[in-house]
Amino acid sequence: MQQGVGHSGIGGQAGLRQLWLLVVAAIAAGALALRSTDATLQLALAASAATLGLIAIGYIGFLLWDRGRHRASADGVADFIAKDAAPSFIATSDRQVIYRNEAALKQFGEGGEETLAQALRAHFANPVGLLYRLQSRATASGNAREEVITRSGPMRLSVHQLSADRLLWRIESVATRGGPRSTQESMALPMVMLGRGGTILFMNEAARILVGERVKSLDRLFNSLPLTPGTVTEIATAEGNRQVLVAEVEAGANRRALYLLPPPEGAPSPNELGWETFQDLPVPMIKLRPDGTVLAFNRMAGKLLGVSLRRDAHLSHLMEGLGRSISDWLQDSLAGRLVQKSEFLRLTRTDQEVFVQVSLNRISEAGEAALIAVLQDATELKSLEAQFVQSQKMQAIGQLAGGVAHDFNNLLTAISGHCDLLLLRHDQGDPDFSDLVQINQNANRAAALVGQLLAFSRKQTLRPETLDMRDTLADLTHLLNRLVGEKVTLTLSHDPVLAPIRADKRQLEQVLMNLVVNARDAMPAGGEIRIVTEVTTLDQPLERDRVSVPAGRYVTVQVHDDGTGIPKDKLQKVFEPFFTTKRTGEGTGLGLSTAYGIVKQTGGFIFIDSELGRGTCFTLYFPVLEGQPTAVAKKPPASLDQSPRQRSDGVILLVEDEAPVRAFASRALRLRGYTVLEAESAEAALKMLEDKELDIDVFVTDVVMPGMDGPSWVRQALKQRPDVRVVFVSGYAEDNFGQEQSKIPNSVFLPKPFSLTDLTTTVHNQLH
Repeated sequence: MQQGVGHSGIGGQAGLRQLWLLVVAAIAAGALALRSTDATLQLALAASAATLGLIAIGYIGFLLWDRGRHRASADGVADFIAKDAAPSFIATSDRQVIYRNEAALKQFGEGGEETLAQALRAHFANPVGLLYRLQSRATASGNAREEVITRSGPMRLSVHQLSADRLLWRIESVATRGGPRSTQESMALPMVMLGRGGTILFMNEAARILVGERVKSLDRLFNSLPLTPGTVTEIATAEGNRQVLVAEVEAGANRRALYLLPPPEGAPSPNELGWETFQDLPVPMIKLRPDGTVLAFNRMAGKLLGVSLRRDAHLSHLMEGLGRSISDWLQDSLAGRLVQKSEFLRLTRTDQEVFVQVSLNRISEAGEAALIAVLQDATELKSLEAQFVQSQKMQAIGQLAGGVAHDFNNLLTAISGHCDLLLLRHDQGDPDFSDLVQINQNANRAAALVGQLLAFSRKQTLRPETLDMRDTLADLTHLLNRLVGEKVTLTLSHDPVLAPIRADKRQLEQVLMNLVVNARDAMPAGGEIRIVTEVTTLDQPLERDRVSVPAGRYVTVQVHDDGTGIPKDKLQKVFEPFFTTKRTGEGTGLGLSTAYGIVKQTGGFIFIDSELGRGTCFTLYFPVLEGQPTAVAKKPPASLDQSPRQRSDGVILLVEDEAPVRAFASRALRLRGYTVLEAESAEAALKMLEDKELDIDVFVTDVVMPGMDGPSWVRQALKQRPDVRVVFVSGYAEDNFGQEQSKIPNSVFLPKPFSLTDLTTTVHNQLH
């Protein structure tokens, strides 16, 4: 018995509503025409009524034609599938059944005016979700199909779109084709499919035979939880408890497949079962002699290890990185002396880098001992570990660089300061004057080197301001052209609408110069360097090179060159201090590490792309400055016309734990005419201030000292002497205690190393 084929497309409910509106409009226009007293209006309304009536009549004809066309089409499909052995349905887009063939009537019944989901609910666990998923795919591509496990076995459900509102659904039993019921059912190995929370979704026939029944949870199957894959555990069966070796494989969609393998001992060996039993197991496995020679392996192991895996090959030729000999490891496994059940090793494949986690299990084979190696791809895990180690290494190097730079700043302050004192007592005609100038110049070079270390460790003092990259590059173009020379061409390309950023202009120029110089050195025969700026919007966070760039708007600066490129194995090291691919004497290896530190401290990101023989591209991301920029506290400029010999007056309390720096600073201030009181620690300074008769004008104090630090003792001293002004000096960045300094009134910061003029001018500005 067949149900008639209805139609709910153009001629359905929507079409009837449109027709009804036309008829109502025609009647209303006619009624208004009869009641109108104005002849012109009456004529217009009558014409409108006639027009709407004609449109309604035409639309009725179209609906009848369309209904007949769709009915003929659906009737043709219905006639075609009427005798099909597979149950078939014709349904509307909202899945209302309008036709079912004889096979569907026999298997699913008539059902009356029901939906397709209601017709299938007795056979499918969740038909609504399944039908919606298939219909969505069919709407996009015209057809869809999917195999699912049902109460009566595997079924294939397919759908074909007949028209905008008609779909043909067919249900086939996979078992009727004469093949295996499913991939899982065809396996001789017992397999259990797990969902979230340990629920058992499916057991193949071998697992049901082994257990003796269908179980639904892990605690009904295993006597001890949680499970440890690769170990022997006990399961409950209808014939009593049995031991099995559990292997686990990810099955996707938060599912796991557990294979219940024969235990290593006390059960038939792989040879007795036939190694071909393990060929289709989706777990890489290798059978080894006690000396490590490969006896056999399955397909997954061959796919993982590549062409180097073959019979009679030794395990030590296939993998490395154990830290001791493979033979000792195998002997410990045979003797049961292994403390660690699995090891992470690197395969010796040359085409790609692959890490594996290897577990060894001892078996007995006709009285002879052998080993089964169960492998698991651990490449992603080792990659994450390498990323973490790299991050920790860069952080440790940064901390080391910052600490070394701080100590060097103290030494350089003493060296350059005492050199300034000597230069005051020597004229240019003095024989020692040129030597003192050399000492001063080299001290300044050392200070610049320390500044690069501080830049990498992100502990330098930045003076951020609002910048437009077009203006910054325009001011820098002349210098960059001089740097690249005559063989290299420098071209600039800007986004027409470039947003502002917030950065230290001097430091940003240093970054660009370092990148351009590196690009020039990579093209000894000449070439072109291209600098491209544009505004980029990230709708989603950008995951790249072990960092995540948050979503938002960024100004990007790209520096391209056509040079020799950088090998892939060195790309991750280019930002490390003192790492360089140049020859000795051609570079210090601090240029890119300085650029890295400056960009990171500015709040930006820097990435590198390179290909050997094709060139390199550095890409910088700087967050777009949104809203009004905040005011920047400018460092007091050193007045070059102020001579240190000019006399001043005032009492200075100098607190510095480094004796050479304290000696230089006190002499410099005394030469200027100040009265200087010295203290080697904060505690000594506070002891000195207990004298109420002592009048102090300025505190000059180091920030980081043993015991109490600079800001702490100053806050305590200002409680009794609120009018005293403060000069903080430090080899670290101002940002390290910027919030602490902002809470202290009338205070300024002077970074080390400072010259005699820097110190005396800063103190003079504080006093006046």
